[in-house]
Amino acid sequence: MLITHLIGKRFKDKPAEASFISHSILLRGGYIRQVSNGIYSLLPLGLRVIRKIENIIREEMVKVGGQEVLMPVVLPRELWDESGRYDSIGSELLRFKDRTAHDMVLAMTHEEGVVHLSRNEVNSYKDYPFMLFQIQTKFRDEPRSRGGLIRVREFTMKDAYSFHNTDNDLQNYYDKCAEAYSKIFSRAGLPQVAKVESDSGMMGGRVAHEYMLLVDSGEDTVVKCDSCDYVSNLEVATSKREKKSEEPLPLQLVHTPEKKTIEEVSDFLKVPKSKLAKVVIYEGDSNAVPVIAVIRGDLAVNESKISKLMGVAPIAATEKTIQTIGTVAGFASAMNVSNCRIIIDYSVIDSSNLVCGGNKTDYHYLNFNAERDVPVFETADIATVTENSMCPKCSGILQFKRGIEVGNIFQLGTKYTEKMGMRYLDSEGQSKTPIMGCYGIGVGRLMASIIEASHDDYGPIWPSSVAPFSVHIITIGLSDKQLEEFSDPVYESLKSEKIEVLYDNRDERAGAKFADADLIGAPLKLIFGGKNFESKMVEWKRRDGKDKGLCKVSEIMDILKSI
Repeated sequence: MLITHLIGKRFKDKPAEASFISHSILLRGGYIRQVSNGIYSLLPLGLRVIRKIENIIREEMVKVGGQEVLMPVVLPRELWDESGRYDSIGSELLRFKDRTAHDMVLAMTHEEGVVHLSRNEVNSYKDYPFMLFQIQTKFRDEPRSRGGLIRVREFTMKDAYSFHNTDNDLQNYYDKCAEAYSKIFSRAGLPQVAKVESDSGMMGGRVAHEYMLLVDSGEDTVVKCDSCDYVSNLEVATSKREKKSEEPLPLQLVHTPEKKTIEEVSDFLKVPKSKLAKVVIYEGDSNAVPVIAVIRGDLAVNESKISKLMGVAPIAATEKTIQTIGTVAGFASAMNVSNCRIIIDYSVIDSSNLVCGGNKTDYHYLNFNAERDVPVFETADIATVTENSMCPKCSGILQFKRGIEVGNIFQLGTKYTEKMGMRYLDSEGQSKTPIMGCYGIGVGRLMASIIEASHDDYGPIWPSSVAPFSVHIITIGLSDKQLEEFSDPVYESLKSEKIEVLYDNRDERAGAKFADADLIGAPLKLIFGGKNFESKMVEWKRRDGKDKGLCKVSEIMDILKSI
């Protein structure tokens, strides 16, 4: 392609609205243009990269037995009512009425759509296992879209859904898809992506992993051991807690006037925060009893873990609710309360003689021991991991890294198939519910993430597998006749070899041409003219800066193949 035919202006200055490197480069390079908050158009350069990423994904999904389908973006409310998500998901799900006043949604994911499709097509155990995938538009009314394509409202996703007869079959296929994901990211130029334990969130299910690109610009916190392979999302990360057992002492009620917070009580009683039992009280839905979460005072409650235990998003309890269970805000404990569910973190179980609330204003108890003083409770890990704590797998130290989520996989179980009535007959003619897995990759986010991982001050350094063009020809100071004799034949020859080549033969200063070339990021630049013209040599440069040199026209193909 001639660069004069390429639609999409390039510019030098960093856009004020761009907080991510990828956002700035994609705007400056003429890859994307914003239409509205979190909604972008793709220009030809951007779409060329996107299509190559999609083809990599498609090839690897087919290799693991995936069959490609295409489901509608607009779905009727009834399907989301069947799964229960029409009411359980908040305003992120865009709801609207069609011209007949029928309730519809713009799908942010397609579990409902694929179960609807599959339950009408597959009814025998002989058809299992199978996997359907699509590369389709999604819409999530994201309240905080930012970072260009990193967090958007409208996006393209590869979403895949597998169906199985047994948990073992699902696990085997889950592992196979995990391996396919590693291949996808490696082929797209991101071999450093980490598979991370994660929370299943609104998707539900029993097991979930995210694929995190570990970069300083990432918006998610990844917990990584400095000694072993343990890697986890902060939402589900665990750590070893040091046991601090002592001989239990008798409870003692002490006066703590106007001392409500952990810091205030710690300072007043001259005890470390680790010797306090912190109480946080939550409400769930209208049918659930309040939940008292008890954790060591130097730790924080992880609300993702609490949410999973409660089955709903936790809400801080009102003062009225706190009073109804028999305690007082700011001085609450898990002792002598009623009509509530008590969940105590392991950090409290492994500690002795803690300070806790006295269940009346201005008083606390000394020497609280959970197993002695609370007759009925649940024990669970509800703590948010802190940096430099001990790894749960080894004696290493946990470190916090920044990451961008570039993919996720879930073992959904029967969450959707059960609710939506998908059944099949097993070998004995018995009706059974299939087990599901799902596997997603945001295509636009992956393109932006490649830039976050691979760029310099001048633009993207595209891997050859996804670069919009393989070769960028630049001419410097050549007349029309010289172009016709020297660079034009090379351009035509490369095109005839099916090589994607961009040709910049404009009568423009060299600096502007090189700046454009850096923003476009073809792996190989060929420079015709300048001081090398008389000797009929061509200057070549790798975009990644690893190599450069001079060659004859006849040697260009050899250099291209080596790159």
